[in-house]
Amino acid sequence: MAEEVSGVRDPRADPTREPVSRARSGTIGRRFPRTGTEPVTARSPLRLRLLLAAVFLPLFLAGTALFGTWAARSDAGDSPGRGPLVLLAVVCGVLALTALLDLMAVLRRLRRERGTAGRAR
Repeated sequence: MAEEVSGVRDPRADPTREPVSRARSGTIGRRFPRTGTEPVTARSPLRLRLLLAAVFLPLFLAGTALFGTWAARSDAGDSPGRGPLVLLAVVCGVLALTALLDLMAVLRRLRRERGTAGRAR
């Protein structure tokens, strides 16, 4: 078996272990039992993530619009130039997309915890 220099075997390298069922793993697919020291009930603070995503999504959208408009109206001799403004618009757009995806993920998890995700309307 695979052994480290210290002589301790890697618990994931043991072929005789049964993987945790998909229903208990909390992830897609299968994984082996936990070996870390984090609590079994460790969770991210969903309400805080919801607040941060809800606050920063409109700010990043506004930044994207502002820098995009500024870049479109800038001339060749202006400072800052068109390139940095376009870069700032793209960065704000990527951050807005990230905030939107996180907002959707948090809302989906909150609905699932309340038990309303699978109900027919």
